[in-house]
Amino acid sequence: MSKLKDFTIAAARPLPVIVLADVSGSMSTNGKIDALNDAIKAMIESFAEEDPSRAEIHVGVIAFGKGGARIHQPLRPSTGVQWEKVSAAGNTPMGAAFDLVVKMIEDPEQVPGRAYRPAIVLISDGEPTDDWEEPLARLLSSERASKASRFVLGVGDDADPAMLAKFLADPTARVYSAHEARQIKNFFRWVTMSVTQRTRSSNPNSVVAIDPMALDEYDF
Repeated sequence: MSKLKDFTIAAARPLPVIVLADVSGSMSTNGKIDALNDAIKAMIESFAEEDPSRAEIHVGVIAFGKGGARIHQPLRPSTGVQWEKVSAAGNTPMGAAFDLVVKMIEDPEQVPGRAYRPAIVLISDGEPTDDWEEPLARLLSSERASKASRFVLGVGDDADPAMLAKFLADPTARVYSAHEARQIKNFFRWVTMSVTQRTRSSNPNSVVAIDPMALDEYDF
């Protein structure tokens, strides 16, 4: 029997990136939802162009707005994702989104044990309208979800930076703010760069320090 049959090619380990997207009614104003759609689409396309030999970026999107939190884009390799736009309506059930992302990350069929540390991206232009403190506590105490690297963007003057900072649970981490639609795109470019730097590093579990002082000032 040929020894060639003894060789197997190890599949790249998944690196999950999960977006928690506020699609409440207020996101329909001032071009915010259009900017969000464009930014997520561009992020997915950039991920799909990355060399998957070391880490394969998987993308999932949880939208929270009218009707609660729902999986808009199931977690799957970025190369197989065709972005379908989200639309904005309803309130801001952020707590339901926290519970859903914990459920996703703790499911070994969606995030296997061999996966690299996930990244969770939260974007919101308002305050939660449901019970969010207990769901957030469950996220922060979850063995797997608590280890995720977390990014957060508050959009507009109605976003609550103090509340969003609790999602980060790290006094050294920043809550970024966007007051114009184009800054949403800049934020996602920064997230894209941070994740792709991980896939190119010798240890994709490490978080590469790329920290713009302001979304307008950073040269993407």
